[in-house]
Amino acid sequence: MKYLAILFTLFILAIIILADKNALPPFIHAIYDFPNGDKAGHFILFGLLNFILTLTFLRALPNRTRSRVALSVGLILALAITLEEFSQRYFSSRTFDLIDLTASYIGVLVGGWIAFRIKK
Repeated sequence: MKYLAILFTLFILAIIILADKNALPPFIHAIYDFPNGDKAGHFILFGLLNFILTLTFLRALPNRTRSRVALSVGLILALAITLEEFSQRYFSSRTFDLIDLTASYIGVLVGGWIAFRIKK
């Protein structure tokens, strides 16, 4: 599970870097080519990331309080997402959007909640 967490994190970072450089491949644009597709992308990608990370840390830290682990992972990820979204103000190819940020937060909440509920 930890390798999946590492690979998916690297995948998300690659998407962010490519978007910052305005170099996303056309197939990525095609995936989001519907109304509010970018919001759905934020929700799904960050929801999956938090799901995978939370499961990974819950398994890696079995002696820790489950709710504390899940909350810590979610908060750290939310902080990173916030910094990334605000950093978009410094890239001409990107646009800061509070609705994108909200979709990301909701994805983090849902992904973390599902991981917390299934790992008992």
